[in-house]
Amino acid sequence: MGLLPGKNLFIPRKKGLKIGGTRKEQDAPFIEHFAANGDKRNGAAILICPGGGYGHLAVGHEGSDVAKFFNNEGFDAIVLHYRLNDAEQSGSRYPDQYNDVTTAMRIVKSKASGWKVDPEKIGVIGFSAGGHLASMLTTIHTPANAEAKNTSEKFSSRPAFSVLVYPVISLSADFKHAGSARNLLGADPRPGLADSLSTQTRVNAQTPPTMLIHSTDDKTVPVENSLVFYNALKANKIPASLHIFDHGGHGYGMAPKDPVINTWPGVAVLWIREKLKL
Repeated sequence: MGLLPGKNLFIPRKKGLKIGGTRKEQDAPFIEHFAANGDKRNGAAILICPGGGYGHLAVGHEGSDVAKFFNNEGFDAIVLHYRLNDAEQSGSRYPDQYNDVTTAMRIVKSKASGWKVDPEKIGVIGFSAGGHLASMLTTIHTPANAEAKNTSEKFSSRPAFSVLVYPVISLSADFKHAGSARNLLGADPRPGLADSLSTQTRVNAQTPPTMLIHSTDDKTVPVENSLVFYNALKANKIPASLHIFDHGGHGYGMAPKDPVINTWPGVAVLWIREKLKL
């Protein structure tokens, strides 16, 4: 049986690693499982990466609210509480966050049978810095290891689909989100790391279908982040959908008060169903 809402499953981590963050997530990393509504269950699931600049987690409007929406549409939803950093650099940096999201996806796939979910129909959605984390999962895959003793490692980390909402993508361009880059990479990252983790450079033929949501007037994470990722998807002939609103700014989540922007979750569900043939 799956975990009940509000319950969590811890992700293994090395002893002594700090969590950090402006709002402490002392138990991170862990995943929180929200089971789909029974009469609507469709056998698919989505891993949710809330935003917060890699310094805190917007686990309400970019986490549990998103999970409940997808539950109502028949999807199991899993909110990832990943490790964070802060201005004093007292927390966690790359590759900790990448390891958290990769391990989370593999754990979810390993639990899929018990949750009545198809492991080949599990995708990811990420918001802002969580969009960057989701984009790393989307473009940098850990392969399955059939000989592994750890059950979760027998599954690939590749998601079946990806939805990136006002995502941070570049960590080096002039339109980067500097706070996310600093929290993820540290104050003095090694040469080339920012370029390497600017995920538009990581798109290839193995990248799954991806939908991007953004707003032209986003002054926090400029729309160019989604544009460069979309162009990389197009160049690699990956099924890609790009939706840009002329307003909204940044951080609106499901946008419950905006009758225009709040259409995106429904469009995303229709797109996912089409890609997964649900």
